[in-house]
Amino acid sequence: MNHQPAERAGYHHGSLPDALVAAALELLDERGLERVTVREVARRAGVSPGAPFRHFADRQALLTAVAGRILEEFEEWQLSAVAEAEGGPAMRALGLGFVRFAMRHPRRFELIKSRVFGPRQPDELQDRLAGIERTFTGLIVEGQRAGELREGDPAVLGLAGQALVYGLSQMIADGYIPAEQAEQLAEQVVDTFGVGVVNPAYFQGP
Repeated sequence: MNHQPAERAGYHHGSLPDALVAAALELLDERGLERVTVREVARRAGVSPGAPFRHFADRQALLTAVAGRILEEFEEWQLSAVAEAEGGPAMRALGLGFVRFAMRHPRRFELIKSRVFGPRQPDELQDRLAGIERTFTGLIVEGQRAGELREGDPAVLGLAGQALVYGLSQMIADGYIPAEQAEQLAEQVVDTFGVGVVNPAYFQGP
């Protein structure tokens, strides 16, 4: 007698990896990283406990796939922040976009922090991370050409900005900055940093 759980409505075998990643994201948001198990993900996806292992070797492989999905979302979030800035300095928009993503999705930030911003990224994430870095570096170069940002190595400017917003995001996550003050303080900190990278002539006009 077959005791496997019934498949979810609309699920078909070709989308099982996507269904598992979606279930893992749902579980991550609800319960946190430590509570994401392959068994619970399978239950939520409506498949047998062994089904995920046809696509992911273990829990770590599943979490890497989840981190990849979060990176996609993170990149879209950042690009939207730049687009909504309506011509303002890209560095400011990117910085605030980073912090706001971490504030809105603290558990997703926790996962990509450990898998993306750590000293060793999984091979599966390196290409996507490199693509994101190229996109953001390109935005910095555009800002320099437009006279918004100071001259200098775009990679160094990007790293300096990332160090600032990563540390700020971690302080917010750890509770050093009260949640009710985080948004305003994030803007003030990013603007203070911007004094060092924005071209003064950009504000002085012709």
